[in-house]
Amino acid sequence: MSVINITPHHLKELLAQEPAPFLLDVREWFELKAFGAIPGVVNIPMEEVTGRMDELPADRAVPIVVVCQSGARSADVASYLDRKGYTAVHNLQGGTYAWLRSGHA
Repeated sequence: MSVINITPHHLKELLAQEPAPFLLDVREWFELKAFGAIPGVVNIPMEEVTGRMDELPADRAVPIVVVCQSGARSADVASYLDRKGYTAVHNLQGGTYAWLRSGHA
């Protein structure tokens, strides 16, 4: 298993599929408010992920896309989820910044 890095364009394609992936934004709540968020994200700050695993899909085969502002924190969390047995973990390269810069809202 390994984490798959995806572009904003690829994420847009994934979001159009059924079922859509679980979107996990690992920024602090105030970052979402200040900088914007991808619609439909579940916000669990990076430092809280280990204690809030019950909020993630119970089925570890459900695709999860991990997002942060730039893609660094999300890469760390995606790697952690991969080690915990999630089999379809994606990291949004460039994070929300890249998503918004590419014209997605």
